[in-house]
Amino acid sequence: MAAVAEERLPETATWFGQPRGLFVIAGLELWDRISFQGMQALLVLYMAGVLLLPGHVEHVWGFGGLKGIIEGFRGSLSVQALATQVFGLYIAFVYMMPVFGGLLGDRLIGRRRAVVLGALLMTAGHFCMAFEQSVLLALLLLILGAGTLRGNLAPQLGELYSREDRRRTFAFQIYGSSVNLGLFIAPLVTGSLQQAYNWHVAFAFAGFGMLVGLAIYLSGRRHLPEEAPRAAAAPAAPLDQSDKRMIAWLLALVPVASLFWIAQSQVWNTYNLWVRDHVRLSYGHWTMPIPWLQSLDGLMPFICLPPLLVFWRRQARRGREPGELTKIALGCFIFAAATLLLSLAQYATGTDGRASLLLPVLFHFGSNIGWLFFSPTILALYSRLAPKSVNATMMGVYYLSIFIGSTASGWLGGLYETLPASAFWALHAGLCALGGVVFLLFGSFMRPLAK
Repeated sequence: MAAVAEERLPETATWFGQPRGLFVIAGLELWDRISFQGMQALLVLYMAGVLLLPGHVEHVWGFGGLKGIIEGFRGSLSVQALATQVFGLYIAFVYMMPVFGGLLGDRLIGRRRAVVLGALLMTAGHFCMAFEQSVLLALLLLILGAGTLRGNLAPQLGELYSREDRRRTFAFQIYGSSVNLGLFIAPLVTGSLQQAYNWHVAFAFAGFGMLVGLAIYLSGRRHLPEEAPRAAAAPAAPLDQSDKRMIAWLLALVPVASLFWIAQSQVWNTYNLWVRDHVRLSYGHWTMPIPWLQSLDGLMPFICLPPLLVFWRRQARRGREPGELTKIALGCFIFAAATLLLSLAQYATGTDGRASLLLPVLFHFGSNIGWLFFSPTILALYSRLAPKSVNATMMGVYYLSIFIGSTASGWLGGLYETLPASAFWALHAGLCALGGVVFLLFGSFMRPLAK
């Protein structure tokens, strides 16, 4: 399939040496992240500060049943602990659904239709967030939509390149940069809208952003990989023993990758509460919106990526560029070191008992270098090694690591009220570093396949 896609995209149909389809896919991903991350940056603050309080929570359709299920497993929870648990479950299911979204695109309706369906579901979900009553319906629509869209978007990117094409990893870096540009823009816009107007205006903006992304995708569909008719694509080629062995290896990587995502998911979740409680945000009569700090997760990769790519190219010319699994392990170690910085807040407080903004800025700088080593590289690894007939499905299987990590981060978020902040973040740093150690061990076994 990848080879066919390259024949349909001749060298004349490129921008900056890359297939034009890369920029169409990255354009949709950019607006997906502007809308999705903009809502995500506000969600735990909104639930803990407004939605789950008396006078509001009674209006939310179905919330009593959801609370009963959660507390049936966890016991009675405070409003803040309940907010982090709901948030963790929401993000977890967002990243579990690409498995089913990939199957839908692989086997039933095709990847293009699946992407369009996912974008429409997400648009409806964002607009439902504008009303208290429909918040749980909104989260359900966003879970279904994100899974359907993301389970089919990255595989289309992989089909623009042959498996031997050295541009593939760089293409995933560009794709990852579109994610981070959206992450930079989103909290600035939605945080400002929430502070200037209200929560629901900020949530409604996200719906319009998703429509813009869908328009970009539809207008550039001629540059995307062609799909064989469904009838011509079935039955799928049977998997041979080599394919089954590779699938087993990729499945084994899922729980290891989740150790990274436990720490990363906490940046989407309890981190905002920690910033609220421990970081100096007020300067005179002006208070910085809490979500603005998360925008650094979009800015830092743009600052760090160019010198990092130059560094890797120099290593490649000298034959010293690390393999994919080694890069992934280094990403875990760097992210763990950055997370340890958050444990130092108690030693860097001013007279007001709060830490300077410099501390979280340094954290975002270091954590995003770790993210650049880890996330685009592991996506490229799955895209390259997964058998063609189940490529989208296996890309979805990778997202199970984020499902596991987000579920665990929601549970661990309940410890924020009982553990000292230093111990809370040291725990997450340790889990992430453990993932790096295990990836190094896997690398010694998988080196012939993943070098």
